[in-house]
Amino acid sequence: MTTAAVRRTPQPVRIAIGPRSLNGDLAVPAKPIGLVIFAHGSGSSRLSPRNRYVADVLDQHSLATLLIDLLTPEEEIVDDRTARLRFDIGLLAERLIAIAEWTADAPALRELAIGLFGASTGGGAALVAAAERPEAFSAIVSRGGRPDLAGPALPRVTAPTLLIVGGADQPVIELNEQAMRQMRSETRLEIVPRATHLFEEPGALERVADLAARWFERHLRT
Repeated sequence: MTTAAVRRTPQPVRIAIGPRSLNGDLAVPAKPIGLVIFAHGSGSSRLSPRNRYVADVLDQHSLATLLIDLLTPEEEIVDDRTARLRFDIGLLAERLIAIAEWTADAPALRELAIGLFGASTGGGAALVAAAERPEAFSAIVSRGGRPDLAGPALPRVTAPTLLIVGGADQPVIELNEQAMRQMRSETRLEIVPRATHLFEEPGALERVADLAARWFERHLRT
C-alpha cells in the first residue's frame, strides 16, 4: 500500500450513545461537499491503516470524514475474547444511526449529506442503517463487505450503493452478487482485479479509494 500525501487534520471526538461513549477522529476540509462515516470491519478499529488511507484520499476530494469505533473500549475487550459483538449487525447499525443523529447538532456537519463507507461486517451494518433511516444516508460504499449480513433489509435500501470486492476474493464476490440481486436501489459491483480481501496488492487500495471518492462526489454533492 502506498501512502497518499496526507492533508487531513483529524480532531478526536467522543459521541455519547446513551450511557456509553464512542471514540472517533473527525476531519473537515475547508469547503466540504459531504460527510463520510466509516464503519470498520470485524476485529478492526478507527485506527485501521486501510480506512485511514481511504479517508486521506476522500479529504483530497473535499469530503469530511469520521473514523469511529462502533464499540466502546470495554466492549472491544469482550469482543476480542468472544468475537460476538462484531457480528451484532443490529447493534452496529443502531450506532451508525445514532452517530448520524449526532451530526445534526454539529454546526460544521449538520448541512452535509452523509455517506457510509463499510468494510467487512461494517458493510452489512451500513446497509441495515440505511434501510432503517433512508432519510439519513445518501450513499454507501462497501469494501470487501458482507452485504449478506443485512438479510431482509437489502430490498429496503434506497441509498445508491457501490460494492467493491477483490477479484481473488471469490467467496465474497459471490455473497455480494447474491445481495445485489435483492437490492432495488441503484447498485454497482466493482471487482478490483487480483486483489484479495484486504486489498494489500500494489495499486488495489488506491483503486478502492478512487472508486469511493468518485461515488461519494456524485451522490453527496449538494
